[in-house]
Amino acid sequence: MSLEVFLLGLLIVSTLTGLFTEAIKKWLDERGTKYYSNALAGYVAISLSIAVGIAYIILVGTVLNAQTAVYLIALILLSWLCAMVGYDKVMQAIAQFKR
Repeated sequence: MSLEVFLLGLLIVSTLTGLFTEAIKKWLDERGTKYYSNALAGYVAISLSIAVGIAYIILVGTVLNAQTAVYLIALILLSWLCAMVGYDKVMQAIAQFKR
């Protein structure tokens, strides 16, 4: 997995996180269920990260080695961060590390 593929995965997960979170919130509101917005967004981000990671491994046919595992763990953590603080803030921090 390259850095470009990783960043594309992060973009996909953070976009889908927003969509799925809004859909789940509407569903929970209709049912009158109490929820915590940030926790819900975090859970959705983690779930989607795992799903996207597994899909990548299956579709590309890559072997789960140490490098792929590190990328997947980073995807989960950064996706959770994106859900909490926003995609643009996380990308800004990544850009600062690349300098």
